[in-house]
Amino acid sequence: MILDAICEGGEHVTPEEIYRRVKAKAPTINPATVYRALEFFCSLGLVVSADIGIGQKVYEIAGDTPHHHLVCRACGTVQSLAHAEVAPFFAHLEQAMGFRVETDHLVLFGLCRQCAGQSS
Repeated sequence: MILDAICEGGEHVTPEEIYRRVKAKAPTINPATVYRALEFFCSLGLVVSADIGIGQKVYEIAGDTPHHHLVCRACGTVQSLAHAEVAPFFAHLEQAMGFRVETDHLVLFGLCRQCAGQSS
């Protein structure tokens, strides 16, 4: 049920959203059960979590390839960014500076196209 709730919620689902969806089907479920299950699913690689700057982690079903996020500070829109878009930058850091990036998730904060256009 918890995995179903994540799938139904789409990308970037908070634990509270997951809990509400599961509770609608299983009224006796405890929030702690949801949190424990999320950590377990993350440890198995079925689910990934991310901190996208909203004060709590968000969860989504793990995909075949990692992706990153662009978060608009003005409107809160979150856009996915394919790993292929940042992989050349990571390779440059390793080649030019000897720095090997070990993160599997990058979050960049800024202004989306619409908000950037409004602020000009």
